[in-house]
Amino acid sequence: MRILALISLSLLSILGALAQEEQCGWQADGKLCPLDLCCSYWGFCGSTEDYCCGGCQSNCNPEECSDPQRSPSGSSDVSSLISKALFEKLLPNRNDPASEGNRFYTYEAFIAVAKEFGGFGTTGNNDTKKREIVAFLAQTSHETTGIFFSFPSKRFITTGYYLTGLIIKYNYGPAGIAMGSDKLANPDLVAADATISFRVALWFWMTPQSPKPSCHDVITGRWIPSAADSAAGRVPGYGVITNIINGGLECGQGFSTAQQGSRIGFLKHFSDIVGVDYGENLDCNNQRPFE
Repeated sequence: MRILALISLSLLSILGALAQEEQCGWQADGKLCPLDLCCSYWGFCGSTEDYCCGGCQSNCNPEECSDPQRSPSGSSDVSSLISKALFEKLLPNRNDPASEGNRFYTYEAFIAVAKEFGGFGTTGNNDTKKREIVAFLAQTSHETTGIFFSFPSKRFITTGYYLTGLIIKYNYGPAGIAMGSDKLANPDLVAADATISFRVALWFWMTPQSPKPSCHDVITGRWIPSAADSAAGRVPGYGVITNIINGGLECGQGFSTAQQGSRIGFLKHFSDIVGVDYGENLDCNNQRPFE
């Protein structure tokens, strides 16, 4: 974390005066924090991990975060677990000639962007790493209407679909700022460039959006449910990731919706190919959505 050389009463007074409203970032028309403070995902200024990590918008220092979201990869990366041949086996329909987006999502783009997010597919033991990659591909395959692999029905990808649940414009603002591109003003960029598309998807995957944890923290076992989470039936597992992405429509109904069935079906299919177990708590049937 960036350690300030001086913490003065004047600094405290500045923060106190601004504490009641967003101070920086996309919520404040792109303003920067005073005294080189970090701007948090939520648009507030500070110097702790809550401000400088986990979706920090400006003046960030990811190298000093306990779990940097975007940092140089270590001795191993996703390519050591997912070869190009395996990628092709997992996602055959992305190259179907009948698809408008034929050969749009390439292995090379996926690996290049995965390396930008140092924790993705590199956290925990090999099974945990594989489980995260599988969960990511399963959720994004559902969100793109099942075009990577024809399950449960044969549908194909077009460049008009984005790689993740970032279909709500609210998410484009912080994603665009974090990546130095104005997605809120021009979200079609996501659909026109495979690298940007993967980058948006992984930004969403790695970034907590309070009170929601990040999908990354859930699948790697780093998320510990709060008392409120436990009371709402939210337990660690793939089901919570569905809750994070689309809980308001799919979770807490006491039964598995068709959408959930699709997400779980992709997870099981990909897990079988990669050779990793499914994990526990795959559905969110009895979980209240995050508020």
